[in-house]
Amino acid sequence: MARKTGKILKSETIYEGKVFGVRADEVEEPNGVKATRVVITHPGSVVVLPVLKDGRILMIEQYRHATRQYLWELVAGRIDAGETVKEAAARELKEETGYSAKRFTEFLAMWPTPGFLEERMHLLLAEGLTEGEATPEEDEKIISHGYTVKELKQMMKNGKLKDGKSLAGILYYLTFLK
Repeated sequence: MARKTGKILKSETIYEGKVFGVRADEVEEPNGVKATRVVITHPGSVVVLPVLKDGRILMIEQYRHATRQYLWELVAGRIDAGETVKEAAARELKEETGYSAKRFTEFLAMWPTPGFLEERMHLLLAEGLTEGEATPEEDEKIISHGYTVKELKQMMKNGKLKDGKSLAGILYYLTFLK
């Protein structure tokens, strides 16, 4: 039996930007409660876990203004209009690292912050990598580096790896795929 879902009674776009939007929905929740829910709209994103020939995992470091820090992360980015998940993954991998992959395998899809964000993240394993030249966007200053599993575990343990999508992707990979 299908579970009852909420019903949108009224919806208003508050803001529409290049990366995300903001919408206010008047809803009737499955339990009958009426409320206004403000939601950040987002087309979805990809997170790429690139495995090098020697088994190291390729990570990138970049400055993230919201955290006021440089963070080590897996390759990631927005799915552009008309793109498939694998096309977006290939584009982001190439842009941020220069690498191309022979195979992309989606291994996890998740909502990183379902309380207010519509974004769905698709995590993909990238294998059969070929080196190339990175073409980051103008505002992206990215360093890439391959880490061993041992090094990544140490980075997680000592708090050097702080990005949620990367922690989830690496832990899933190590637990279920490797």
